[in-house]
Amino acid sequence: MAYAALVSLSHTIDQFLNHHHHHYSISNHQNQLQIRSIHEYTIFLQVFFEDFPHKFVNSLEERIRVLANQAEDMIERFISEQIRLAHGLNTSPPRFKFISCIVRVSKYNQNLCYDFDFHELEKLATEIEAVAAEVMEITNHLRFFKDTRAVDSGDVGASSSSSLRIASIHRKNAQDFGFDGDLLAIKERLCGEPSKLQVVPIVGMGGIGKTTLARNAYLDPLIIEWFDVRAWVTVSQDYSEEQILLGLLEIIPHVILTNVSNEEKVYKILKGRKYLIVMDDMWSTKVWDDVRRIFPDDDNGSRVVLTTRLLDVAAYADSSSPLHEIRLMDIDQSWGLLQSKAFAPGERCPYELEDIGKKIAGGCRGLPLAIVVIGGLLSTVSRTRSSWEEIAENVKSAINSTKDGHIEKILSLSYAHLPHHLRPCFLYMGAFPEDHEIRASKLVKLWAVEGFIIKSSVSKGFEEMGEEYLEDFVKRSLVLVSERKSNGKIKSCRLHDAIRQLCIVKAEQEKFHLHVTDKKVEEKNTIQNYRRLCITQFDSGCLGKIHGSTTRAIICFSRPTDSPPQNLRHLKFLRVLDLVYDHINLYYGDQIVWLPSQVFESFHLRYFVFNFPSTPSGYMYKNILQGMSSLRNLQTLIVLSRKNKTCKVNLPFEIWSMPQLRHLVCNYFGQLPNPDQERETTCALENLHTLSAVTNLLCSKSIVKMIPNIKKLGIIYYEEECDPQNYHLENLVLFHQLDKLKIIVLTRWTEVNPIFPLTIEKLTLKGWGFSWEDMMRVIGSLPNLQVLKLRDSNYCWNQWETSEGGFLELKYLLICNSNLKYWITETSHFPRLISLVLHNFRYLEEIPDGIGEIPTLELIELKNCRKTLADSAERIQEEQQDYGNDAIQVRCVDCEY
Repeated sequence: MAYAALVSLSHTIDQFLNHHHHHYSISNHQNQLQIRSIHEYTIFLQVFFEDFPHKFVNSLEERIRVLANQAEDMIERFISEQIRLAHGLNTSPPRFKFISCIVRVSKYNQNLCYDFDFHELEKLATEIEAVAAEVMEITNHLRFFKDTRAVDSGDVGASSSSSLRIASIHRKNAQDFGFDGDLLAIKERLCGEPSKLQVVPIVGMGGIGKTTLARNAYLDPLIIEWFDVRAWVTVSQDYSEEQILLGLLEIIPHVILTNVSNEEKVYKILKGRKYLIVMDDMWSTKVWDDVRRIFPDDDNGSRVVLTTRLLDVAAYADSSSPLHEIRLMDIDQSWGLLQSKAFAPGERCPYELEDIGKKIAGGCRGLPLAIVVIGGLLSTVSRTRSSWEEIAENVKSAINSTKDGHIEKILSLSYAHLPHHLRPCFLYMGAFPEDHEIRASKLVKLWAVEGFIIKSSVSKGFEEMGEEYLEDFVKRSLVLVSERKSNGKIKSCRLHDAIRQLCIVKAEQEKFHLHVTDKKVEEKNTIQNYRRLCITQFDSGCLGKIHGSTTRAIICFSRPTDSPPQNLRHLKFLRVLDLVYDHINLYYGDQIVWLPSQVFESFHLRYFVFNFPSTPSGYMYKNILQGMSSLRNLQTLIVLSRKNKTCKVNLPFEIWSMPQLRHLVCNYFGQLPNPDQERETTCALENLHTLSAVTNLLCSKSIVKMIPNIKKLGIIYYEEECDPQNYHLENLVLFHQLDKLKIIVLTRWTEVNPIFPLTIEKLTLKGWGFSWEDMMRVIGSLPNLQVLKLRDSNYCWNQWETSEGGFLELKYLLICNSNLKYWITETSHFPRLISLVLHNFRYLEEIPDGIGEIPTLELIELKNCRKTLADSAERIQEEQQDYGNDAIQVRCVDCEY
């Protein structure tokens, strides 16, 4: 992918020119100008991709990708060799003649000089300049003529899709997909109230049946009788207002009108008549802006139906009109549709094929288009169990190999419509295994370290922008949300199999990433041009077989079959190394899991995840990170270990010389090393946003100054003899950027006075054993608090009486393991509460009536509580339903005593 290669090269050059922590510089002014020139051309080409996303010649795009990768390889090789020399390590054999450029490398006040020939880079710069000149001609042409056609006829064209759709409107059977409930709902909206003009948006992913549902309604006899005028127009990605108008004029019967515009003609033809217009396959809100004036509202029940894959487009035309979102089919619907396609009308599936048929239907994952394709395939094969079993074992390949890639072509439209800055983020999701629950936090971190997130606002960090990207994919019906956090943000997501297959195909076509097997490792040419490798089935020794400087990311999703990786010497340009299989600790009998020493020579490493070595006996190698000081580019370090305080990972003092760190995550980090302000290499970690979980954090003012911009902080306190006042929790208030705080206390503290910063949005407290009345008054006064979780709060908390003015923004409240007996509160004390979750309440008899009257409340969840408490929740639900409020859900689990 050319755009991703340009983004990566731009970041590399920016680091090379502007960051000085590598201790090197280029003394030759001409060579500095040469690299800056490449940087300028890189930015220019990036901007072109963003401004004209569909106007590139494929061959030219491939040239750009290759040149950008070659330039980056050369620059990073140079950087790596100089860092190795500065650290006193052996270097690779020289690959250039050391003639033209003096490079100065300094470490600890020493100056070492090296000759370096930039002749090869100069040749690359000349080629990049030539490509930029070609692109400049294309830019001038497009801007002068305002041409909306793609320069390359090989691009995915929406016009061909339009013609296919138009031709198929009347050809297909009106009962193709059998969405009886959906069809009834659409017909009720078309023929029911209100009488004013209403837009009916139908939204869903590609291939889910939007057009079919709209067509079934459009051709329904009742609808034909109900409306005076009906017209269907397919919009698609490449459209013009004039084409839409001409399309409507061709369909709608009318008298000839002269001397008026086509827009006025359509308006006059529809004026006074009850009409139904279907606008199929809309991709832009601009379409509605262009045509909304042609639809008169005569208060006569006229309707406009829109079909789109994009939630924003669906909601844009009429914000008061609810969206009709088509869901994936369940197994019964899938099986019914599959039978209708595999057998002739009135013919039933033989009994001996039913179980295997249902397995095939399930393999289509509820996508109607896939079911139709497989059903058509089944109709052509012999009706024997062996034939159907063969298809059942290869459902996905069967889907992708039939009808000339019909499914891929339809879904490719969604990819073609993505802006270029979102495409690498989307393709990255195809790296995850089939049916994998993708953690949003991990995905966003990977996007960030790869440089794919473009900050458009100073006030938003990379993580916030990445979360917006992910929500954008959801709105485009490309990503399915599996679970949301208590604050409403996406916690985990997944891809439909058909969408994931699209990702894999596009990624391999564009040399973006490759799914690696042992066979592909042996075929070195297969992986030579791929920057990212996804290892889903391998023995760990295959990492040592991967050669070449092109590899920048390795993500492992497979449990090694033999032993941990031992040789990473040929992967010294890695930026991403994830050696963890699905966050499961790896054990090899009594063998200690050693990290290869070469990891700490991967100076370009930005993202590193591994399991902490341990044995069943619990003996831990606590200082395993001692060599990490050489990883000066490291941004994310995640160490997965057992959730046990004996499995503690010590951070070395050298973390204070790693200014790029953004995320430090482990179940148990040791106490932060005390920063030595006198050391020359000590610096504040101004980029560090996540530190979790660190044990016995001493919140001294000197520590606060070293991590001033922390946003997410997790702390575990467990020392019995230590006075809690010695930890200075009153200094928490000095963390002015902190919005998520979790504190776990594994010892009894009777008196402590933390002062929380006003920026806190999410607060989790576990095991605190002191007066909750005082603490809850403090917490309730936090002006931005939205999520509060209180766990294991059994001590000194018999009654809780809230007061006016507290918890003004609280949306989610969880209390677990409490001895609370009496709760006195009113509606106004939790004015924005959405979810109330109570687990393991042994004594509380009922939920206060005022809770049920909170206008925003949507959920009451009880688990392992008294039956009287559950009865009170159900009573609240019934009372609210009597008032017409059906929004409140009540879930009660194991509430029998």
